[in-house]
Amino acid sequence: MGNGLDHGYGVLKCKLSKEKNMYQPGSQNNHVEVLVEDGSNNKYRLAINIQSSVRPRHLPANTANQVLYYVGEDFKSEEITHLPNLELGFTEITNDNRHIALDYIRGNLVIPNRMVFLPKTDPANKPDNNPDNDLYDKVTSYIEEAMQKNATLYAFGEPWGPERNKPDKYFHFEPGRGVHNIHMNQGNAGGHARENSPWQDGGVLIHFENENRWVAIFLAFQSQSWCTDDNDGDATKPVRECDHISCEANEGKTEVPC
Repeated sequence: MGNGLDHGYGVLKCKLSKEKNMYQPGSQNNHVEVLVEDGSNNKYRLAINIQSSVRPRHLPANTANQVLYYVGEDFKSEEITHLPNLELGFTEITNDNRHIALDYIRGNLVIPNRMVFLPKTDPANKPDNNPDNDLYDKVTSYIEEAMQKNATLYAFGEPWGPERNKPDKYFHFEPGRGVHNIHMNQGNAGGHARENSPWQDGGVLIHFENENRWVAIFLAFQSQSWCTDDNDGDATKPVRECDHISCEANEGKTEVPC
């Protein structure tokens, strides 16, 4: 039974760091590591998944560990009306403020079958910065735009730190701290099933204040079921029966024939 994320769930309201190298690929290129600040000279690292460590056996081996993504270019939802009122920094999300939590399944944030998977980096290993052929370039293209336009980021996920006397492993600030599990956090099987829970999905929302525009980046693993229990977020059907393109996962979603 899912007990939720080990160190809680919340949202970090932040700005991108002004440092030159404010993002980089993580270990084995499985994450984009992003350096951000909270307005009080406190630094954080965002660890955004671009590849999974799990390969579902029912899927083709060459794409099974690729991450599903959806980008809403002009995103609108009830949650975002509350976010600008938050202070810069990390806000824990509990039952008392669950109205700002993300849930891909119950919150009608995304039509599942519009999520697609991409390799973590360009399969041809070309430094072309083409956001349409790999997830690293897709995510960092929006990070670059956010930097250029001084946008505000809202990173939903699980916090870690502050880690006293332990500098960050990528950006070397101290104390190390940040947000990870910035992806769907329900419908897991195996070792990650204990982290399942509804209303604790991760994601990145970017607010371009000068344009009054929101961009949403939502990520999920192909190993996660889209049929989950309302109480604990555990899978009620295995992913092979209820993946992101299944009729059940998309039932009642607009413009989705099934």
